[in-house]
Amino acid sequence: MDYIKITLKPWKEDSFHRFHPWVFSGAIYRFEKQPEEGDIVEVTDHQGNFIGIGQYQIGSIAVRILTFKPEEINEQFYFKRLQEAYNVRLSLGLLNGEYNNTCRLVHGEGDNLPGLIIDLYNKTAVMQAHTPGMHYARHQIAQALKSVLGNAIDNIYYKSETTLPYKAELDAENEYLLGGDAPNIATENGLKFYVDWVRGQKTGFFVDQRENRALLERYAHGRSVLNMFCYTGGFSFYAMRGNAKLVHSVDSSSKAIDLTCKNVELNFPGDNRHQAFAEDAFKFLDTMGDQYDLIILDPPAFAKHKKVLNNALQGYRKLNAKAFEKIRPGGILFTFSCSQVVSKENFRLAVFSAAAQSGRNVRILHQLTQPADHPVNIYHPEGEYLKGLVLYVE
Repeated sequence: MDYIKITLKPWKEDSFHRFHPWVFSGAIYRFEKQPEEGDIVEVTDHQGNFIGIGQYQIGSIAVRILTFKPEEINEQFYFKRLQEAYNVRLSLGLLNGEYNNTCRLVHGEGDNLPGLIIDLYNKTAVMQAHTPGMHYARHQIAQALKSVLGNAIDNIYYKSETTLPYKAELDAENEYLLGGDAPNIATENGLKFYVDWVRGQKTGFFVDQRENRALLERYAHGRSVLNMFCYTGGFSFYAMRGNAKLVHSVDSSSKAIDLTCKNVELNFPGDNRHQAFAEDAFKFLDTMGDQYDLIILDPPAFAKHKKVLNNALQGYRKLNAKAFEKIRPGGILFTFSCSQVVSKENFRLAVFSAAAQSGRNVRILHQLTQPADHPVNIYHPEGEYLKGLVLYVE
């Protein structure tokens, strides 16, 4: 094991004694020699004491630590980490065949594999690399994944064209690393849905809302439901199973609306309670009436960087204010932020400001977050990104 050594400045090692997995570029004192993007490096303190081994990249986060032990980073290492992640999902009961064959298998730092995402859809795994190091290790990871899952998996689709840092100039191509032309129907909590991992957003479906969709199902009975930013209709078909009176799905993408309609038809063929609209969310909210008494606001990330945080918070205030203005008395609002840089406190403040602006009495019924297959490393609180509130509006 002979990795390029990176030495930290004096007094910069404290966070690593608390097992935080990020080395910031400003903490680096010197390089043994200049590493390339994605190289495996060994990090030491100013006195040369071992801290950890990780993957190097150019940027403010210079190293993401893979292990705090002196060990080789090879296929066996990835096998061990993937097996640990798989065992956690089995213990959660998330892979129990016909009722549920969909979950997140690897959630970056939460599964001690920073920069790597793997979602399972039936017998297909969709892998995303967010760092050059994980991109270069993709074939090792795919081999290890097949070893862990065995006959439970037939296909591995690598989808990282848009997730890797563009400055690294990696020219990554989305491709099957195993199999291909896979059946694209998966099951979540007994409901079926089409997954477009080739052309769809993220890995093809937002598996992080599984438990929140199940909660919505309990509130949907007899209500008129509006699912804003519906993407492929997850909340919509849960609402229909919950015996909603009507369900309207809205997304600016006509492709997403087409897939929403296919998913609803897959679960509720011929059911005329559902309508879908390919429209801008804010325009739809401006022109809609007051017919809804259950509204879901699940927008894409309004802020990917702290520089645009204030604009994002204004967006959340504006969006929620529209919902408070239009929702019927006694209505239920499910409202979310998936922006990592928006803290729980900032999101709540934005929603509270919108509620105050509406002048309506509002109660918090639930405070929501990501599910257990999107774990947060206790040493890396930044991994908690999904925030949600369920509100009762008088």
